[in-house]
Amino acid sequence: MGHAETMGLTAGQAVREFGADDDTDDAIRDDIRLVTGRELLDDASEEAADAVLWWWREGDGDLTSELRYEAGPLAENGSIWVLTPRQGKPGHVPAPEMAELAVDAGLRVRAVTPLGGWTGHHLYRP
Repeated sequence: MGHAETMGLTAGQAVREFGADDDTDDAIRDDIRLVTGRELLDDASEEAADAVLWWWREGDGDLTSELRYEAGPLAENGSIWVLTPRQGKPGHVPAPEMAELAVDAGLRVRAVTPLGGWTGHHLYRP
């Protein structure tokens, strides 16, 4: 099973991406494009996304505020995937800390999943 399938993504879905940088995993991004058949939406897009892919590292800023105000339009039942570097890598965010940040943003953690060199925190709006 590929990364996109692990994330529950399917053909035709729109995925908005934030936080892409030199350290992001192109294999994850490419797999999402392959499965959805679409390019990733950027933060300027006004299209409602079925999912948000957020690359986040410790020290990137105030994640709670970003999740609350910057995720952009999200389709009903849409989900947010916050990807943080895996344990032992610079910028790692422990799962309990991510759960607390999610709750502060009005979200909940559905699952924590390894995705390549990253840890995927699957968030949803209750």
